Amino acid sequence: MPDFLLPDLGEGLTEGEIVTWLVSVGDEVSVDQPVVEVETAKAVVEVPCPYAGVVTATHGRAGESLAVGSVLLTVGAEGFQEPGVVVPEQGSGNVLIGYGTSEAPRRKRRRARAAAPAAPAATTAVATPKPGVISPLVRKLARDNGIDVGALTGSGPGGVVRRHDVERELARRVVPEKTTGGRRIPLKGLRKTVADKLSASRREIPEATVWVDVDATDFLAARAALKDVGLLALLARFTVLGLKKFPELNSRVEGDEIVVLDHVNLGFAAQTDRGLVVPVVKDAQDLTASELSAALADRTAAARAGRLSPADLTGGTFTVNNYGVFGVDGSAAIINHPEAAILGMGRIIDRPWVVDGQLAVRKVCELTLAFDHRVCDGGVAGGFLRYVADCVESPVSALSDL
Repeated sequence: MPDFLLPDLGEGLTEGEIVTWLVSVGDEVSVDQPVVEVETAKAVVEVPCPYAGVVTATHGRAGESLAVGSVLLTVGAEGFQEPGVVVPEQGSGNVLIGYGTSEAPRRKRRRARAAAPAAPAATTAVATPKPGVISPLVRKLARDNGIDVGALTGSGPGGVVRRHDVERELARRVVPEKTTGGRRIPLKGLRKTVADKLSASRREIPEATVWVDVDATDFLAARAALKDVGLLALLARFTVLGLKKFPELNSRVEGDEIVVLDHVNLGFAAQTDRGLVVPVVKDAQDLTASELSAALADRTAAARAGRLSPADLTGGTFTVNNYGVFGVDGSAAIINHPEAAILGMGRIIDRPWVVDGQLAVRKVCELTLAFDHRVCDGGVAGGFLRYVADCVESPVSALSDL
């Protein structure tokens, strides 16, 4: 009986947390059929099984974390098919590190073998129907309260578990009141990965911060004229131009070497129900402002829907952030390790500003740059920040570089 081991679901991931099982013991599975939802530090993914046969054992409960390489599921000998021996109509487009097939999915339930005449009818295994898609918010509510959604009877179409099903189970449980205040939240999954990266950044990177107030009046006018381009996309485009002039900030330290990169994989902060994530737009140096805006919008929507793959969250070389959406002027941000810098923009508000010797009310914001002092000195960091600030103050002046 072959054991299906938890594969590496992304770059360097070491463990995953079981969200919900999509199959039960006794079910018959086909090659590349999703069998379990696993939450890694980067995303929630459906894991397809490389074997075909009857499930004889599942290893791990919902909410339990398993290390990569641990036994996830066991497939019985009856109906067992070696991975890779797939008839064409059973191929799939599932792509996971280590295996996968080439054709688009045409999922087909295998016909169960006829029971032997001597076998009693009561021993015939009845496959549990695959549950419908459960909202990530419902899964999170259940997971935070130690409830296995697979054990609940859903009230939605097709037995889908809904929020009130979880709340009903919570109300049914009798929880004794604690005499002490406060609560404990396990540091795991995305939050643990974020904590590890922030700790590594503080531990390894000698960072410094520079900032400048900027007249963003013309910046807002440019945004109004370019209806399909957002403020963050414009800032991202100016950032890419600045990195072309100051490539030291698009680098990373590896051992005793500074690696200056020839491509810009631009990360940006996105707030989701799972916490703060940093999706990455690959090869941003090749995109126009409109293309950058579309890419940022697409990845933001995917992040909030929990549809980002691990590849969408790795490989960044520089990060931009719009602190203004939180109503703050700026932040001395922690660098996204192992990158060398992070640029942030605060809220844009009316402030008194001197224009041509006269006091005027202008739209002003603060730009903040935190950088790794190992890769450059203050002159390079200040030059980069001043270039981006000039682009924000006078977008027309950047046209020659666009």
